[in-house]
Amino acid sequence: MSNNRSGAFLGGLLVGTAIGTLTGILLAPRAGRETRQFLKKSADALPELAEDLSSSVQLQADRLSESALRNWDGTLVRLRDAIAAGFEASQEHQALETAEPKHAPELDPPVHDHLL
Repeated sequence: MSNNRSGAFLGGLLVGTAIGTLTGILLAPRAGRETRQFLKKSADALPELAEDLSSSVQLQADRLSESALRNWDGTLVRLRDAIAAGFEASQEHQALETAEPKHAPELDPPVHDHLL
């Protein structure tokens, strides 16, 4: 969850930086020619900015993927342990059932001492 938040934060930070830069350029008191030259330089830098953003997103995706795999591996281990424990308990239960007689226990006949 925190990887998702940090990825969203980085994306928002880059978008906010781009919007702030563009707003600052358009509102800055420069001559039209200077502004156009600056915009051209900024436009030339956009591919590099997009590449940085892409690298950042890929890094966050890799981290999230690794985290998901670790969680999945842990879940599989716990599932295997639970299945093994259930199988073992079932075998123990069956062994107890076969060791115990299945019919009702015989009762000793009542002793009548006064009849003898």
